[in-house]
Amino acid sequence: MSRHDLRARPIFHHTREATWAHLTVVMAALAVARYIQDATGISVKRVIRILKPLQDVTINLNGHHLAAADPLTPEAEDILTALNTPTGH
Repeated sequence: MSRHDLRARPIFHHTREATWAHLTVVMAALAVARYIQDATGISVKRVIRILKPLQDVTINLNGHHLAAADPLTPEAEDILTALNTPTGH
């Protein structure tokens, strides 16, 4: 992950608690990004590009639940497998 991937902008917090909460969220996000990168062997930017188009929806129609999902590409399946995420197949 590089500085360019962060798309950082100034953040202004008015309390110490808000500042610490923000830092906690940022550090957690960096830890998750690092885990994804280490587990998959590819950049977080590429993982996002591959997984972002995928959508999964459930429609409730008069009490009947209909599920629809985009088909997974082989690259997406490899990423989800590396992360031990069920693919629903």
